[in-house]
Amino acid sequence: MKLSTKGRYAVTAMMDLAIHEKYGPVTLADISVCQGISLSYLEQIFARLRRKGLISGTRGPRGGYRLARPAEQITVANIIGAVNEKMDVTRCSGQENCDDGDRCLTHELWSDLSSRIYEFLDGITLAQFAERPGVKEVIHRQDTLHFRRGLARHRRPENA
Repeated sequence: MKLSTKGRYAVTAMMDLAIHEKYGPVTLADISVCQGISLSYLEQIFARLRRKGLISGTRGPRGGYRLARPAEQITVANIIGAVNEKMDVTRCSGQENCDDGDRCLTHELWSDLSSRIYEFLDGITLAQFAERPGVKEVIHRQDTLHFRRGLARHRRPENA
């Protein structure tokens, strides 16, 4: 499995939304600045996340995006799947035709690994990940820096 920047950025942006949900909708511009992700790339990613029902948007001066479901109900696998990332490490994409149309000698090994990767990612919710040691400190550091520079509109770090 090769996770592209699309999958990584989708998870990062969704984590940003989950952590800042208490402040209201978050703009793509804020996420772009705080996470160092291109605004146009975020727009593409968020279109897919919205179609899959993971986020919702609010228009207007206080608009932005928020999670469409509680963070406890959104897994990392949901996010990666929503942006069409594959969690399959088989050479044949699970078709069992890896060896000139037949199943290869190691197909079961790679198929089992794909299943375990999916199970691992499906077992981690945004809420669980947000509580991991170090995550809040990174977000707080980013928020403090951007809040002091006046870049983050909706964010109010606790100790800025």
